[in-house]
Amino acid sequence: MKHKLSITDEQIERSIYLIRGKKVMIDRDLARLYGVETRVLNQAVKRNVRRFPDDFMFKLTPSEFENWISQFVISNSEKMGMRKPPLVFTEQGVAMLSSVLNSETAIDVNIQIIRIFTRMRQLLVSHKDLLLKIEQIEKRLLIRMRKWSYCLSM
Repeated sequence: MKHKLSITDEQIERSIYLIRGKKVMIDRDLARLYGVETRVLNQAVKRNVRRFPDDFMFKLTPSEFENWISQFVISNSEKMGMRKPPLVFTEQGVAMLSSVLNSETAIDVNIQIIRIFTRMRQLLVSHKDLLLKIEQIEKRLLIRMRKWSYCLSM
């Protein structure tokens, strides 16, 4: 019997950050979405560390950690237990998590997360296409304006 997820796309989208130019998710946010403790998620990752190369997962540097905390105005109660920089997972790392957290919830949540990453990537591509079209229109307008300006100066 299939159970219904009570996690909204918006909850997942709010948990995706841009760090080192990559869209990533923080270990504690992923643990919350999967319904496990952060330490359980991190233990599973440590037992399977070969599955998580640097482009799948990395640890925030102390300065990145401080910057992340200050950017998102995390309250003292939310910081409890956050004495060290968290692990962060790229889209590929999130996909790999479903293989080390072998539960129905992890699989279902991962499918939802991967779909959101895909949708974000498609949105970015469509924005690039729009930007290119706008640039082309601007170039044509600039050429026409120069011609018009030249005609007026004669």
